[in-house]
Amino acid sequence: MVVWVELISTIVGMIFLVVCVLIGVAFLTLLERKVLGYIQIRKGPNKVGFVGLPQPFADAIKLFTKESTTPIMSNFFLYYFSPVISLFLALLGWMVFPFVTMLISFNLGLLFFLACTSMGVYTVMIAGWSSNSNYALLGGLRAVAQTISYEVSLALILLSFVFLFDSYCLMSFMSYQNYIWFMFISFPLMLAWFSSCLGETNRTPFDFAEGESELVSGFNVEYSGGGFALIFLAEYASILFMSMLFSVMFLGGDVMSLKFFFLLVILSFFFIWVRGTLPRFRYDKLMYLAWKSYLPLSLNFLLFYLGLKVILISL
Repeated sequence: MVVWVELISTIVGMIFLVVCVLIGVAFLTLLERKVLGYIQIRKGPNKVGFVGLPQPFADAIKLFTKESTTPIMSNFFLYYFSPVISLFLALLGWMVFPFVTMLISFNLGLLFFLACTSMGVYTVMIAGWSSNSNYALLGGLRAVAQTISYEVSLALILLSFVFLFDSYCLMSFMSYQNYIWFMFISFPLMLAWFSSCLGETNRTPFDFAEGESELVSGFNVEYSGGGFALIFLAEYASILFMSMLFSVMFLGGDVMSLKFFFLLVILSFFFIWVRGTLPRFRYDKLMYLAWKSYLPLSLNFLLFYLGLKVILISL
């Protein structure tokens, strides 16, 4: 009986988390349109309801009731299911959220996160390839090359913290930051992590998967209606997740406090602020940044934390 109660409470907790994430994603799109509007000296959405608050729901109704077209030469099964799997993987990553009640949180959370983000690459590649469009294929290939490049840095940064406190659980970040945030003892690593998150989620200035000027909107060019909506729901769910992970890793990570969620919103705002401010990188500069700057930096910090751990053990 106790096992069933635990199982049901876990499933309810997971569903509740996913619903909250989807509502957060809806209003993140509104925040982005408002912030970009004010950056460009205009109002943003303000006609639907009070100051445009119901706008995300109006967008969702419009997109999901719109006729969805399928290219006649596309691989229909893969074309249809890749946005669904993309959103599923983006939401599945949220299962590592460090619930203090231990509903979902488990000891290999960081490995699970890396596995989910690695799988996300395939959905972008398949979405670009299955459309049977040269522009979509080119956008998908560029997204894959970019994501793989930045995943290396993300994994090494995570590994340096794993060496520091011998655990893959996100709860460890909370217990180790009681006295000082990791932001203060690894500031360059924090900047590299944020920049790698921009690359990982295909956001400006690293949005080469959607380089409109040369790719006509990139890997999602053939999608419309529900498929298009699912691709962007997955992108914004990833942005929120990366903001949550950033807050856990570098800003105290106390999920029991309102401050944690306030910092999460501030970090999501930074993603939008960067989009409204910076121009797109050149592609070769993007690769140079990943392999010649962030990789050596993360490797150096990895060795530093390893040496620090050895010193602490010897003391």
